Amino acid sequence: MKKTLTMITAAALLLAAAWPGRAAFAGDVQAGRAKAVQCQACHGIDGLSKIPDAPNLAGQTEEYLVKALNDFKSGARQNEMMTMMAKPLSDTDIANLAAYYHSLGRP
Repeated sequence: MKKTLTMITAAALLLAAAWPGRAAFAGDVQAGRAKAVQCQACHGIDGLSKIPDAPNLAGQTEEYLVKALNDFKSGARQNEMMTMMAKPLSDTDIANLAAYYHSLGRP
């Protein structure tokens, strides 16, 4: 019985880790805040852009921000400036930025 419970628990943990959702995007808000300094010129200090062509990032979902940055990084989404900014980002950087901008909440 104990072995069965251990196997079920292990399977549940593996499934949770592989399941798309919050756990897949759990970034570090403080690390994201530090990394976001390079984003502030276009997207604003508080994630609220003063530039018409740069979207607000404050309060966006982590899923959306991770996908957008990965799409710019891969070239699936085209924007010369964003591609240049996203290319050097690691998966951890992207998760951290997403966590930070999400934590700011919607304006």
